[in-house]
Amino acid sequence: MRFILSGLGNWYNGWSLTDQAVQLADKLGFWGAVIPDHYMWAEAFGQPQKDSTVESWIALTYLAAKTQKIKLGTIVTPIPFRPPAMLAKMVATMDVLSSGRAVLGVGAGWSQTEFEGYSTWDNPKTRVEKTQEGVELVLQLWEKPQVDFKGKYYHAKAAILDPKPVQKPHPPLMFGGVGPKMLRLAGQYADICHIPPWVQIPTEKARVIVKQEARRFHREDKIAFAAGSVANRNQKFDLKAVEQDVEKAAKDGSLYYIAPLQRAGYLGNLKEFAKNVIPSYSGLD
Repeated sequence: MRFILSGLGNWYNGWSLTDQAVQLADKLGFWGAVIPDHYMWAEAFGQPQKDSTVESWIALTYLAAKTQKIKLGTIVTPIPFRPPAMLAKMVATMDVLSSGRAVLGVGAGWSQTEFEGYSTWDNPKTRVEKTQEGVELVLQLWEKPQVDFKGKYYHAKAAILDPKPVQKPHPPLMFGGVGPKMLRLAGQYADICHIPPWVQIPTEKARVIVKQEARRFHREDKIAFAAGSVANRNQKFDLKAVEQDVEKAAKDGSLYYIAPLQRAGYLGNLKEFAKNVIPSYSGLD
């Protein structure tokens, strides 16, 4: 099983913790570390100071320069938020500079306030359509020498993305599966599918949707699932409960586990998790 560090933010005021935690996780054997990709957080937290953020992909490239092995990515990037061709170039550059350690988290976006501030807000159907079209364009730019693309929302004429990403056929796509449409997209495109605990569809049913769609595109063997709880910020880190959750994830066939660590005492929790959990599952991937 491969472990992914999460629970960190891209808030400016908390960046020191994220910086320290990712470097420590790199030394302690975590497979990856992921941070959110948001510019404005106040809508979710009701706290104006949460709108003070660092740009996630620039920050990840900074972290790549300070680490050696750990994969680095987002949980998740709202694909319609940026021009996808430019996103493809950003992630490819990070993958090259990090010697193949970029992970692109894929989502459709949920923050109307954020989109209205920096991009264009659309209805859910359009955001999902933009996500699919954007992912298709990103993959073509990563894999083809030259791309001519004419979609409903995005276009590219004689686009060349060079150098290509180091990882082949491309950096992993980690989908955050919530609604049925995104779960079907995960089945079609994802390398990793994280079905979060707050998903409205029961987890097992969500997995069935993903697997059915993967089978339809003949890629059942190309997709893996990521499990993981969401840390309750009001409770103390409970190692025993986490160990039980990891054991259940392994039995359910998840290849990845997104570690639920509270921000209070985060570095201590990280060390405890690495010492007591990771060794028991090394070599099981």
